[in-house]
Amino acid sequence: MKLKRILTHLFYPGWWLRRDFPPAELAKIEAAIKKSEATHSGEIRFAIESALPLRALWNNETPTERAIEVFSLLRVWDTEDNNGVLIYLLLADKKVEITTDRAINKVVDSQEWQRICQLIEYDFKQGNFSGGVENGIQEISILLNKYFPVSPHDINELSDKPVIL
Repeated sequence: MKLKRILTHLFYPGWWLRRDFPPAELAKIEAAIKKSEATHSGEIRFAIESALPLRALWNNETPTERAIEVFSLLRVWDTEDNNGVLIYLLLADKKVEITTDRAINKVVDSQEWQRICQLIEYDFKQGNFSGGVENGIQEISILLNKYFPVSPHDINELSDKPVIL
């Protein structure tokens, strides 16, 4: 365990999350997800966490491991076509992770998800927080449109509302 990371997470101000993602910006992200899901059958969730919980920090959990845990907690895996996507943001580590379900993993290479994470992280470095997430959603939509076109019987299986952990 690195002491610097522990201290960063323990003393990360929660108000920074509200500063960077105020309610109006979260509403824009929710609208972007809703708009995206109208064009494909995939399900997108966005979760944001200012710092790791103490248990996860003590176990030296990586952002990738935490994203997988959140993917499960939010039941993103529980869709009819196994085509759920989680965009997870861990502010204290300044890290974005994209976790996807089985059907997506079969057709989209992990390098595509890394590329999208890097695009979002670049926007964050420029101070474009919600815009970065919206740009990431657009990139994800391109992939989902290609492999999971909208069907006439498609329903919204997961909430589009961003989750603050």
